[in-house]
Amino acid sequence: MKVLLVDDHPLVLAALQAVIQTIGSDTTVVGVDSAAGARATLREDPDFDLVLLDLSLGDADGFEVLVEFRAAYPAVPVVVVSASDRASDVIRAIDSGAMGFVPKKSSHGELHEALRMVMTGSMYVPPSMLGLAFGSSRLEGDTVPAVMRPSGEAPLGAAARPDPHQKLPRIEDVGLTPRQAEVLSLLLQGLPNKLIARQLNLSVETVKDHVAAVLRALGVSSRTQAVLAVSQMTQSQGGFSWRPPQR
Repeated sequence: MKVLLVDDHPLVLAALQAVIQTIGSDTTVVGVDSAAGARATLREDPDFDLVLLDLSLGDADGFEVLVEFRAAYPAVPVVVVSASDRASDVIRAIDSGAMGFVPKKSSHGELHEALRMVMTGSMYVPPSMLGLAFGSSRLEGDTVPAVMRPSGEAPLGAAARPDPHQKLPRIEDVGLTPRQAEVLSLLLQGLPNKLIARQLNLSVETVKDHVAAVLRALGVSSRTQAVLAVSQMTQSQGGFSWRPPQR
């Protein structure tokens, strides 16, 4: 796996490189400290499997860089790694095409799990976001990067998980048809309706109807909430990635 890491804080950059490198002996991490450096690296070698992007860069707005990279390199998933864990930032990042959002206060294990899920085609949102799409509140935690602490001191933000009585439905029990499940699978990859229509050989209007049916089935009102809802369901049920049923 070849990873491009973009973070303008030298200590965090070095620490994250070391953590990601432990994923496996075949993992290569290239670290750059600016948006300009990331652009130059991708122009010279676009053959990366994953981009990890900080939102606070000295030479550019991280959200704008996210949108830029998703448009220029649609086959390369981008995971945001940020000191922020605000719900608004998570939603905006996912809406802008991020395949995952990992707060820097997360543990090493959470970071590894996030990368594993994204590399197998799933979306990852922080465990502290569980309940977000279904309206439950969350608490703000500390923002000290876990990579800057001793290995045993990374909080997981468990206080923000749904209460025990707030049982999330299982994705298998939502009642999607096979075609709706295919549409949801592509929606989770950040594809717009036109590309979903092209991949499934459907009209855009038909895709819109399927998307509307998926949102109703999940009990949400937007594509971003649908992504969050599915992420919550899969992660709360053991962290396994969800796949649509075979037709």
